[in-house]
Amino acid sequence: MSNKEKRFFRWFSFLLVGFLITVLVLNLSFTNTPVPKEESHTQKFQRDYSIYSLEMPDTLYFAGERVPVDYFDVREDLDRELLVNTYWQSHTLLLIKRANRYLPVIDSILEANDVPEDFKYVPLIESELTNAVSPAGAVGIWQFLRGTARDYGLKVNSQVDERYHVEKATEAACRFFKESYEKFGSWTLAAASFNFGRSALNRQLERQEAESFYNLILNQETARYIYRILALKLILDDPAQYGFNIRAEDLYYPIPSYEVEVDTTVEDFAKFARAHSINYKYLKILNPWLRENYLKNPHGKTYHIKIPRDGQRDYRRIMEANIDSL
Repeated sequence: MSNKEKRFFRWFSFLLVGFLITVLVLNLSFTNTPVPKEESHTQKFQRDYSIYSLEMPDTLYFAGERVPVDYFDVREDLDRELLVNTYWQSHTLLLIKRANRYLPVIDSILEANDVPEDFKYVPLIESELTNAVSPAGAVGIWQFLRGTARDYGLKVNSQVDERYHVEKATEAACRFFKESYEKFGSWTLAAASFNFGRSALNRQLERQEAESFYNLILNQETARYIYRILALKLILDDPAQYGFNIRAEDLYYPIPSYEVEVDTTVEDFAKFARAHSINYKYLKILNPWLRENYLKNPHGKTYHIKIPRDGQRDYRRIMEANIDSL
């Protein structure tokens, strides 16, 4: 082998050994580097999702009457309802949206009848501001039973059921609350009696020798009743504080309407609606107290039927009409 060949062989061997050492070192480096472990579903959940307890108010009133939030049992009962209504988001969000349509009407009637403003939250608890029908037969946003409705001046028959009439049912509720206040001397007890009944509540007050709602042991529904009202009062007074972010276009608005007087028989409300440039469905949405598609009206009683202004059904026009009226 010539000297030239020997030098080439040594040079090639040196390169080969260097290459092999480099490969070995890199291989060891990659082998010893820990492979990052994929984050588990549970870890992602714990990192990204948080649930907070809620701050309790130091002072709280219902209809001007102090709620003893310093009592541990009162505090815990209120805390329960605040948590339920804050974290049952879809339910409470719907209530906030509906409240924008109905509470201004209810509030104005309460004020006219000298009933405290806080009673506007009662129908949110009773019916979620829908024309609900309970298993016991209570009807409408105020959930009047047939007999009680008639006692307070509401017309209830197969063709007309004024328990579904927001304004008239609210007037009837005002009469009930004022009578209860006269009896119990407390607006809080007056509200509880709307759910429990005056006689039943009076029996428990006497039996337990109590004078305050907050010192009574009652069935679960009535025991929770005032706290549910208070929880929604707190949330609706300041939705953002409880995590509800709502834009003006998200709310449900009152439908601008005018009233048509009817004191005769109406043979067909579908034709009646068409004559006023709307359809039967829209007529019934505005007048759910009309229970049939006709009205016999043999005694010529005067009814006031709501008709939407300009046949408005477009939500943007309804929203703008309400905003412009502010």
